[in-house]
Amino acid sequence: MGLAVIAIAFYITHKIYYHEEEKKDAIRRIRERGYLLALTDRNTLNYFIYRGKPEGFQLDLLESFADYLGVPLKIIASEDISKLYYYLDYNVGDVIALNLPVSNEGRKRVHYTDIFGETRLILLQRKDHTPKFITSLDDFSRDDSVHARRNEFMSPYYRSFLKQTAKRVTIIEVPDISQEGLIREVAEGRIQYLLCPENTARVYKQYYQNLDASIVVFPLYAFAWGVNHNSDTLLMKLDDWLSESKKSGEYRKTYLEYFANQKIVTNMRSDYVSLRGDKISPFDKEIRELSLKIHWDWRLLASLVYEESNFRVGQVSSRNAYGLMQLIPETATKMGMDSISSPVQQLAAGVRYIKHLDEQLPVEITNPKDRIKFILAAYNVGIGRVLLARQKAEKYGKDPNRWDDNVQYYLLRRSKKDPYAKNDTVGEYPSDYTMEGFVDDIINRYYHYKNNIPQ
Repeated sequence: MGLAVIAIAFYITHKIYYHEEEKKDAIRRIRERGYLLALTDRNTLNYFIYRGKPEGFQLDLLESFADYLGVPLKIIASEDISKLYYYLDYNVGDVIALNLPVSNEGRKRVHYTDIFGETRLILLQRKDHTPKFITSLDDFSRDDSVHARRNEFMSPYYRSFLKQTAKRVTIIEVPDISQEGLIREVAEGRIQYLLCPENTARVYKQYYQNLDASIVVFPLYAFAWGVNHNSDTLLMKLDDWLSESKKSGEYRKTYLEYFANQKIVTNMRSDYVSLRGDKISPFDKEIRELSLKIHWDWRLLASLVYEESNFRVGQVSSRNAYGLMQLIPETATKMGMDSISSPVQQLAAGVRYIKHLDEQLPVEITNPKDRIKFILAAYNVGIGRVLLARQKAEKYGKDPNRWDDNVQYYLLRRSKKDPYAKNDTVGEYPSDYTMEGFVDDIINRYYHYKNNIPQ
C-alpha cells in the first residue's frame, strides 16, 4: 500500500513538474507556432515605413534576434503599452521589444532581459514657452500640469518626479499615443510640459528645434526588453543573443544608427514616412485603384511593386526586365506595355499579368492566401515552373494546392533523382533568379505595411 501511494505521489509530482517546465519552454512554443511574435509600438524610432521599407530600432533588433533563433518574425504594434503587456501576459506575444525601464515594480510584470542601455528622464518644454519657462523643479506651482505617456513601467520615476516637486503638479498620463506624438504636441504648443526619456527627446529635438530638454527629472536608469514570467528558455536565448550582439558591435551600431543619426530629420520631413500619413509611394493612388481589378489589398500590390523596383522608375534587370513591375520584354508586349509606357501604364500591365497568372492556376487552389503565394511565385519564375512543381509535390505525397512546405519545397528542389536533397544551383538559372525568399519577402513586408499604413 505504501509503495502504491509513493508511486502515485511521484507520478503526480512528475506531471506537475513537467507541465510547469513545458509552460516555461517558450522556445518550443515559438518553434511549434513557426514564428516569433513580438510586441512593440509605432514611431520613427522603433517601427515605421520609410519609402516602402520597414525600418526602426526595435525592428532591426527583432529581425536580428529572429535570425538568431532561425524563425520568421511577426509583429503586433500598439501605442498602448498596457495592451502590449496584456498580450504578453496571456502569451499572445513572446516579447515586449521596447526600452522598458528596469525597476522593482516592473519585475512584478515581466522578466527583464539583460540591460540594453541607460538613459535619464527629462522635462521637455518649448524654449519660447510662455507664461512660464521651467528652470528648476521648484518653479512648478499647484496650477501646473505635466503630461506623460501612460506606462506602468515608468510609474516609479513619475512618483519620484512628484516627490521632487512636493506634489505641486498634476501628472496627466495619456494612453494610446506614441512618445513621438506627445513630443509633437509639445513642439506645436498643445502641451506645456512632458516627461520623456532623454535619449528619445534628443533625437526628436533635431527636428523640433524649439524644444528644451535641459531639466533632468530622474538620473540614469537602465532599460531592457521584457518576457512573460513563464518564458525561461526565451529569456536565456535573448540574453545569449544580446551578449553576442554587444560583443560583435552589432547592437551599438544599430543603436547609433537611430539615436545618433541625422536621418531622423530626413525621415520626418518625407511625405513617405508612415508616421506622417498613409503614403507608401508616389503611386499609391494608382496602386489602390488597380488593386481592385484583382481583388487584392492595395498594400500587398504595393509590396510586390517595391520588391520589383523599389518604386523607382527606369529600373532594368540583367534579364532586361523593366518598368515598375519588372516585366520581361516578351511578357510586357503581351500585356500592352513597351519601353515608353508611363509609370501608370507599367503598373496596369503588371496587374494584367497578375490576373493572367491567376486565370491559369487550377481552381482547386481555393485558399486565398495560398493562391496569392502561387501567383507571386509564378510572377517571379513563370507559371510553367510553378505548375511543374505542383505535379512533383503531388507525386511525392504533398498537397499540390498548398504553398508553404508543399509546392514551395518542390519549386526550390527540382532534382529528378532526389528532390529532397538538391537545391537549384546558381549556374542553372540567371543571376536575378530570386525565388528563394521572394514570396516570403513580399508577404512579410505586406504585414509590416498593414501594421503601419491604414487600409
